[in-house]
Amino acid sequence: MREHARNQQPEGRTPAVWTGRATNRFQWVAAAAGAACMALGVTLAVESAWTSGIAPLLMAVIGCVAAGLLVLFGTLAFVHVAVKVDDDAMEVRCGHIGVPRRRIPLSLVVGADFEPSVTPRHWGGWGYRWRPEQGMAVVVRRGEGLVLRLADGRTFTVTVDDAESAVLFIRGHLRHMAPPAPPTPTGV
Repeated sequence: MREHARNQQPEGRTPAVWTGRATNRFQWVAAAAGAACMALGVTLAVESAWTSGIAPLLMAVIGCVAAGLLVLFGTLAFVHVAVKVDDDAMEVRCGHIGVPRRRIPLSLVVGADFEPSVTPRHWGGWGYRWRPEQGMAVVVRRGEGLVLRLADGRTFTVTVDDAESAVLFIRGHLRHMAPPAPPTPTGV
């Protein structure tokens, strides 16, 4: 599913806001596995035919329900990502409730690049990722992505449909932003 820049200004001018999304339908399979694990825990609690005591049963029930909740909520948080870029910042929201969320002011961005092939394998899996040699990323699926180069030397990557238009949008805004003032000498 692709969502392109929304033009909120007169014809011929740069749009005020760019929005995009990326979705990974495979995450629903993992979410179903988490729900199944929770169901197993509930089934064990209700139909407890264990003869070895309450402690092993309790550990099994708690373990299944906890593992199921972790898998279920961990995967649902990264079923999709929504990206919004306006005059001030790029905001990334994950999942149905928008958490985790990251807001990067454009004043901290020195460049934007299109990456045609971002894969979970390069980042160690799906989700919100950090790798010292690569920076941070939100990876919800394999495919095109947007890479922001930040003023502190770090990068931020996000997989999003139509990333190339996002890069052009950000570059357009960066050209119109005032360069930072040079530092004033002290102690002269």
